[in-house]
Amino acid sequence: MNTLTYKGYIGSVSFSEKDNVFFGKIEGINGLVNFEGESVKELTEAFHEAVDDYLEYCEEEGVEPHKSYSGSLNIRLSPEIHSRIAVLAKQAGMSINAFIKSAVERQIAMMM
Repeated sequence: MNTLTYKGYIGSVSFSEKDNVFFGKIEGINGLVNFEGESVKELTEAFHEAVDDYLEYCEEEGVEPHKSYSGSLNIRLSPEIHSRIAVLAKQAGMSINAFIKSAVERQIAMMM
């Protein structure tokens, strides 16, 4: 997925061939905020304006702008992968949850 980033917010980017317009929405917020433009420049400007307007609204209404997450995540794996993770976690002296958490944290650190 193509994205835009502004003030720590991510905007999805799609293109409608039928309407000949780029469009997207701000991701990771409580609510739905869309933006669009006929060029990359227009789309970027519309995204920035949407983020600024959203932050202004949140400040006026006393709303937390970022979506809250519980920290609990269910994932679906094949039985073979689940079994392999169980073995690797046991060998590392960790629970499956701690093993997966550590693997995800390492992957995120590599991407930053």
